[in-house]
Amino acid sequence: MSRTSKANDPELAHKLSRRGMLGVAAGATAAAIVGAAAGPASAAATSAAAPGRGRPVLPPGRLGTQLYSLRDKVAGLGFAKVFAELERYGYDEIEYAGYTQGTGPITLAQLKQLARDHGLRGIGSHVGYYSSDPNAYTFAQNLDKVLDDAQALGLPHIGTASGPFRYGSTVDAWKRAAEEFNTYGAAAKKRGLKFYQHNHAEEFSFATDQPNVRLYDVLLAETDPDLVYLEMDIYWAFVGQFRFGKRVDGTPAPFDPLRYVLKQPHRYPLFHVKDGTHDESARDGYRMVDVGDGDIDYKRFISAVNKTHGGYRDHHWQTEHDNPVESFAFARKSSDHLHSLREKGC
Repeated sequence: MSRTSKANDPELAHKLSRRGMLGVAAGATAAAIVGAAAGPASAAATSAAAPGRGRPVLPPGRLGTQLYSLRDKVAGLGFAKVFAELERYGYDEIEYAGYTQGTGPITLAQLKQLARDHGLRGIGSHVGYYSSDPNAYTFAQNLDKVLDDAQALGLPHIGTASGPFRYGSTVDAWKRAAEEFNTYGAAAKKRGLKFYQHNHAEEFSFATDQPNVRLYDVLLAETDPDLVYLEMDIYWAFVGQFRFGKRVDGTPAPFDPLRYVLKQPHRYPLFHVKDGTHDESARDGYRMVDVGDGDIDYKRFISAVNKTHGGYRDHHWQTEHDNPVESFAFARKSSDHLHSLREKGC
């Protein structure tokens, strides 16, 4: 859920500063985490391969993390040490949130090699949609450069966490943004890449000029399914379900995030696995916590996606927490929980 590198986007920084007030679960210290992960992978990840406990819900080789969640560690320790920890925790993939994240100069070739050295694949990256700066590193201002860099890193996906609000919140405004997304998708496809959009809660709100029309439905209808893909942030989709479950006139308008995926599973190659505890007193209806500490039923969600055509092999699951108490603790706990889920038994 970033734009160019999230930390450099004033609009998103404002959003995240508000979201920083969300309660989070307490985590262990970094030293304790490193000590607990002395093996090649965390204990739960290793035990996931134990026979006789049922098929793992998490598809093999498909667990990643959005590096924004580990921005403090990347800036303080560098990519190599962070990648080493992710390898120990049983991660397979990474999704970039900028290609330096405060580490200082590093080439894309060096970054790609560091990931390979630790058995990690770059699966995607978040880049801004547009900016008022004509020279900004965004799809609108610098499409060729964005795609060049994605190719240099060997990424199969390249996307944005910016909502299609560039022209407003009317139906026509979103149709206009969808046309631009189709253009980016077509350019990405020519390079062998898939362009994707990552949602927050606001995508599930209603058009200001047609209050019975959900904006996310406009995005799905107006983008070409062969050119524009989606990365569902499952937590923010559930927040959207809470916040926008009624129309402006108060009439019910329920939706199930999972049903969106099951209707068009091929459009959702990537997911953000983020957790929250349900709290109707909170603005968003949830308080963000580490994966496994919340109320979102990931066993049900991932199992259902696995049952779609090609689901077990065609989808990638990226853990994320906007503001973890301790980011290594978040990464380890999230991996442990997801690796422990089984189709049968506990």
